[in-house]
Amino acid sequence: METLKTGTDVFFILIGAILVFAMHAGFAFLEVGSVRKKNQVNALVKIISDFAVSTIVYFFIGYQIAYGINFFNTAEMISGIGESSPFTANGYDMVKFFFLLTFAAAIPAIISGGIAERSRFKPQLLATAILVGFLYPVFEGMVWNDLMGFQDWLSATFGHPFHDFAGSVVVHTVGGWMALGAIVMLGARTGRYRKDGTPLGIPPSNIPFLALGSWILCIGWFGFNVMSAGEVSTSSGLVALNSLMAMAGGILSSLYIGKQDPGFIHNGALAGLVAVCAGSDLMHPLGALIVGLVAGAIFVKMFTICGNRWKIDDVLGVWPLHGICGVWGGISAGIFGSQTFWGLGGVSIMSQIIGTFVGALFAFASGLLVFGLLKITIGIRLSKEDEYLGADLSIHRISATPEEDFGLR
Repeated sequence: METLKTGTDVFFILIGAILVFAMHAGFAFLEVGSVRKKNQVNALVKIISDFAVSTIVYFFIGYQIAYGINFFNTAEMISGIGESSPFTANGYDMVKFFFLLTFAAAIPAIISGGIAERSRFKPQLLATAILVGFLYPVFEGMVWNDLMGFQDWLSATFGHPFHDFAGSVVVHTVGGWMALGAIVMLGARTGRYRKDGTPLGIPPSNIPFLALGSWILCIGWFGFNVMSAGEVSTSSGLVALNSLMAMAGGILSSLYIGKQDPGFIHNGALAGLVAVCAGSDLMHPLGALIVGLVAGAIFVKMFTICGNRWKIDDVLGVWPLHGICGVWGGISAGIFGSQTFWGLGGVSIMSQIIGTFVGALFAFASGLLVFGLLKITIGIRLSKEDEYLGADLSIHRISATPEEDFGLR
């Protein structure tokens, strides 16, 4: 029976890993549809290359920092015995590594959308290695493995630890605020703002690809959230229903506030899902709906303010979508997860506020540090000529439609 249980758990978490892995195709096509045609190939190559780099650094460094799992204890690896051997429990630690890797690799995928169309390729891969291998696992371990006694301190001080069931803060807030640091270091795209500072609109290149990316992300998100339980015995249909309600809320509010703009609508769905991750296991479905409605409104308003008023050239709006909606998600778990607002309880609003803002500040400082150091050492931005030509031709030497370019059709 124990073997059956562990085997079932391995299969359960493997399906979750595959669903979240598929979300990276969503990240790719969301970016492909949002950037100009001359940068579409680069968007596709960045996401898959970042995933490969993330896999290696998280396997060798990051996973051990966050969870203390050592894949290189030779005696235990060979014998398959011992409490810390990855071969025990049907290799559960190995498949859980795959699952959590897909979360970690979302960090550079988020950043990629913010710095699109003007970032150099190899320095971005180096930034991915540093962030996923060394910095992201620190906060991940603090929240999900009580690294440095962070959760114990919050429990002792405020009665409950910081609750982030599926990563509103650990993944999305951290990714969004790291992206903001990168965007600040890179600066705006050439031509994004006129000489007098007024914004020049750059429309998406392909709405169907943008919509496809959103759909893939929405579908995979149910693996992202539900399978965060880690075991079949602790999985809950409440998480799935809350995810659905928050997604619907994000769509409806962005539909109304965004005046039927397809970019806002498809990202509004993601805004609701970002926000509900933290408290999806605690909230009443009505609470999740409210969380999604607010998140959709946040995205539409903040995307407009950031780009037009604050002159933050965030191509896909990843800071409003992941960074700010992730902050709302962390705090809303303390509000709508409480019994006062129909939740299951067991959360502290102060722990949620502190945990959320520690994550945001840590991530923003990390993004500024890594991209700032790369900027002053090897450079992180394409030349004006390469940016004008487009990342596809200047970096990859091929466009998204080479037959058309050479008149072969």
